[in-house]
Amino acid sequence: MSTVSKKPKLFRLTTVPISIHVLINGQPKYVQKHGFDVHLACANGDEIKEVESETGIEVKILPLTRKISLFTDAIALWQTYLYFKKEKPQIVHTHTPKAGIVGMLAAKLTGVPIRMHTVAGLPLLETSGVKRKVLNFVEKLTSWSTTNIYPNSFALKQILINQKLASYNKLKVIGNGSSNGIDTNYFSRDKFSISFISELKKKLKIKSNEIVFCFVGRIVKDKGINELLYAFNKLSRENKKVKLLLVGNEERELDTIDGKSQKILEDNQQIVSVGWQEDVRPFLSISDVFVFPSYREGFPNVVMQAGAMELPSIVTNINGCNEIIEDSVNGSIIPVKDKNALFDKMKLLADGENLRMKLAKPARQVIVERYEQEYVWKELLKEYVRLLDEKRIEHSIEL
Repeated sequence: MSTVSKKPKLFRLTTVPISIHVLINGQPKYVQKHGFDVHLACANGDEIKEVESETGIEVKILPLTRKISLFTDAIALWQTYLYFKKEKPQIVHTHTPKAGIVGMLAAKLTGVPIRMHTVAGLPLLETSGVKRKVLNFVEKLTSWSTTNIYPNSFALKQILINQKLASYNKLKVIGNGSSNGIDTNYFSRDKFSISFISELKKKLKIKSNEIVFCFVGRIVKDKGINELLYAFNKLSRENKKVKLLLVGNEERELDTIDGKSQKILEDNQQIVSVGWQEDVRPFLSISDVFVFPSYREGFPNVVMQAGAMELPSIVTNINGCNEIIEDSVNGSIIPVKDKNALFDKMKLLADGENLRMKLAKPARQVIVERYEQEYVWKELLKEYVRLLDEKRIEHSIEL
């Protein structure tokens, strides 16, 4: 066996600190508690101090950017290479595309024995032409640099195989899917009293007899906002007792919605926009139906969060969404970019109280049984130990 420390060095890399906070929140402390020497690295950002406070781990700042820039990316690769060469990790585990390509290449060049990359969505699926070719190349180069690849859904695994973006023998889904699972004790309606719900509705000018459709995410084209606003605008003309609650920020400089949608957003008085929220639970607690007509996802946390909060969901037939939601069991599945199908399902649920209750009943049960957070963490820990044993790396970790 090798003569490394019995406390294996595990390095987790994401492009920006918010990804550590959102994508793998809680994991670093859990793994550290079970015997790993955990290190975190990402680009500089406002959330660095929050991440350090949450984890108790100092974050290494690397010059990573979300945009493609050969010069900046080359600097990031060189600095990451020097970082790994000095620290000599046994495992490097990356999330997000830029951290993946930079982190995996640097880890391969420095001889890191276990190089893991989690795939949580493929932006290239919504691109074409030269940009698609570049993104395909980057994905394949990332895959070549890894020893193991972890799509966070079974459908995403199949996409990687079908698109020939990764070797089949490197691919594995942890547990039942999801990058981090859901803390179902935290995401629970029991946390919110009837009086709290009543007061929040009053504050947002939502009447007690109105049906609330809720969307959580970025207000951008890729999330299906054009279709959502069209469908709701049509529904609200027929039914004055519906509200659309939008929880998230617009990103006009990256993926803006179209002009018609922007006008609906500004003019329709039955739409309530609250912007980005650190805690989405209060807004899910006052809602009746969750709507998520996204074009592409990895394994969307918000759909699991909504389910844990006992909401039926309307989702598009894309990987992740169609694994969490079973049509006519805990929600409805519609075709991607189909605004008329979205309208039909929203109208059906707006009019059907019994149907809403029928779909809501198993919504939480599915999440508890398949995606409980600690279950996902335990499965990941098992995978780390399996790989250490496979590489004959000495450790003292007990499962």
